[in-house]
Amino acid sequence: MLERYGHGGDLRSAAELYGRKEEELLDYSSNMNPLGPPPAFQAIIEQYWQFIAAYPDPAQRDLLEAIAHRHQVEPASIIAGNGAAELIDLVVRYINPVKAAVFLPSFVEYEQAIAKAKCECVYIATEEQQQFNPTMVQLQHLIEKERPQLVMLGYPNNPTGALMPSEQLDYLLDSGIYVVVDEAFLDFHLEEERLTAISKLPRYEKLFVIRSMTKFYSMPGIRLGYMLAAAKHITALKQLQVPWSVNSLAQQLGVAALQQDSFAEQTKRWLAEENAWLSAQLRQLKLQVYPSVTNYMLARLPMECKLTSGQLQQLMGQRGILIRDAGKFRGLDASYIRLAIKERASNERLLQELKHVLAQQQVEAANEI
Repeated sequence: MLERYGHGGDLRSAAELYGRKEEELLDYSSNMNPLGPPPAFQAIIEQYWQFIAAYPDPAQRDLLEAIAHRHQVEPASIIAGNGAAELIDLVVRYINPVKAAVFLPSFVEYEQAIAKAKCECVYIATEEQQQFNPTMVQLQHLIEKERPQLVMLGYPNNPTGALMPSEQLDYLLDSGIYVVVDEAFLDFHLEEERLTAISKLPRYEKLFVIRSMTKFYSMPGIRLGYMLAAAKHITALKQLQVPWSVNSLAQQLGVAALQQDSFAEQTKRWLAEENAWLSAQLRQLKLQVYPSVTNYMLARLPMECKLTSGQLQQLMGQRGILIRDAGKFRGLDASYIRLAIKERASNERLLQELKHVLAQQQVEAANEI
């Protein structure tokens, strides 16, 4: 199984599984920006050796100032962490709810964090007919009947790439419960500044907004994320956090990343074009592709395809291409896959190999008749 540790992007396991070198694999199972990391990172990394003998700034002052400037908030309302995953776990421990809710399908870390907190988890199953967003009837039932203290949601959702309508998010916030909004992939949206829930923080004391720098700046090996909330929550969260959670290299790269305005603009405009192109090409292969506002897409195998998503993952892996078996997400079955969006040359290879595997499967199915 490629998702041995619950996530995509595990090149070590994939290399062992498919008998290839890691550098030979084309990874569509993790959702990193193929235009990154930004070139400005190189000089910082080359000079970093001189900082290894010193502890990182425990207060992360330069980093928090840079984040505060980016979002026009006070540094006291920000906590940085070792990737968004640490902050997801941290905020659930801090809120310590009796009952929490997640939408299906969604990022597995939400329910894992809830389980570790020994909290009851309520699942709200979304439907593809609704673009994998909950209905208002479902939200009303959740708030009035289930009465969780906490709701966690991806904004946009992972693995679907769907963005919850603002009126639904406002309904959850107006209900007075804790709401954790994971904006790990919102950076990729052309209208990020208009859509972000960060602007809602002054009005909602129980709102927490999580951001990841891993995906947009293509730095998963470094690990860096941050969370914004009311200052009183941030103060308490820092008391729970492990000291020196963010190393000095991550702090330096984070500051530099937030200065890369042209890189950010280039990424957003490239993605808008490539998303549309790749979606159209996949539909020509008879896959059902669901609308996505970010740098990955959920697709469903053709009705006539006899392969499961796990079998397709295995066949593509043997050809050096890693895809995500989305049937592993609670709420989806074995006909779904998730694909990252990469640069055109890589996408053309993906399509070529996918076309070959699907055609070969059709021939084998016909021979069985």
